Amino acid sequence: MFKRTKKYIFGALFLWLAIISASAFWNVTQAQNSQMQIYLEGGRAFFNQLVITREWNSRHGGVYVPITAETQPNPYLDVPNRDITSTNGQKLTLINPAYMTRLIAELAAEKEQVQFHITSLNPIRPANTPEAWEAQALTSFENTDLKEYYEFSVNKSGKTVFRYMAPLITQQSCLKCHAKQGYKVGDVRGGISVTSSARFTQPWELILSHVLIGLVGSMFILVFGNRLDRNMLLLENLSNIDGLTQIHNRRFFDETLMREFQYTRRNKIPLAVALCDLDHFKAYNDLYGHQAGDECLKTVAQVFASLLKRPGDVVARYGGEEFGIVLPYTNLEGALAICNSLRAKIESMQIPHKANSIAEYVTVSIGVAVYAGEESSQEMFVKRADEALYLAKSQGRNMVLSKDGSAAARL
Repeated sequence: MFKRTKKYIFGALFLWLAIISASAFWNVTQAQNSQMQIYLEGGRAFFNQLVITREWNSRHGGVYVPITAETQPNPYLDVPNRDITSTNGQKLTLINPAYMTRLIAELAAEKEQVQFHITSLNPIRPANTPEAWEAQALTSFENTDLKEYYEFSVNKSGKTVFRYMAPLITQQSCLKCHAKQGYKVGDVRGGISVTSSARFTQPWELILSHVLIGLVGSMFILVFGNRLDRNMLLLENLSNIDGLTQIHNRRFFDETLMREFQYTRRNKIPLAVALCDLDHFKAYNDLYGHQAGDECLKTVAQVFASLLKRPGDVVARYGGEEFGIVLPYTNLEGALAICNSLRAKIESMQIPHKANSIAEYVTVSIGVAVYAGEESSQEMFVKRADEALYLAKSQGRNMVLSKDGSAAARL
């Protein structure tokens, strides 16, 4: 029972820790996904805003702005009327969506905010050549159903950044500049990457709370499990202990004998069993009273228990004034000697018993049986010991006999 209870305790502990670990993993994953989702939504928002701005520009065929030191004509824009002069003499240059995106990206970089990069696998402007990760994303956009690409990464400065990229799909208004490159409506003509600084942190509070809950739960399981184990062990002991004599009871005797009997049959080793009966004990109760009889049984039981000290030896109250003894690894000679020492010890105590016809004190008769290989069951084995006990009683009591009449030498 003790080992079985321990197995359940450790099973419950393992299950609890597995549940807590699974919960921690799921919650940490959800927290990390939430962080990722925040940056992802930000990247999408920036990209979509750029796309809308570019669409507005494209629908108007570009936008003219004053030529300045910072805003020079786009040498890669090959369209008529790229540069014009207003009626008041101000020189203007046409800003197409791509050039506008680049100018916005340069302004954002100056303010150390989000960085944008318009790029393509077939760029007109060399500076729009994609970085390695951008080229990988663009290739996926063209060859797969991938609609967006994002990741956390560490830049050259050692800082964590979030990188997002989505494709630019060719529309009718785009063909004005890109038709000669072979693009058609619906083609992926490039993409815009959005890079922002990021703080991707582990949810330590969540992790530590799960560790704390796991430890508290484990302590609860161990404390109450050990308490349950002790109670189960106590109950098991109580179920195997005779309430009066405080030695083992008939149930424990039968279970022990069954186990030893089966082991003896398999391994062909000696096994002895003995049944002991206090002589004329009914008369003892009639003369001295049942309370005195109970005290006598307690005394005899403790004597038997104190003398049988070998590991595996078992003495139990078999019923009424009878005691059963199991002696593993014991042959007939040894069993007779052990049982005779018990008989002699009880006789030497000279517990008064004036109703005993063979002596004026308490005596005991003992029948011994040794496994001979012929017994098909433990019941047959015990029956041989009972027959030996009957023989000892019929031949005068206060003696130790076996079924074949072998007797222990009187001490």
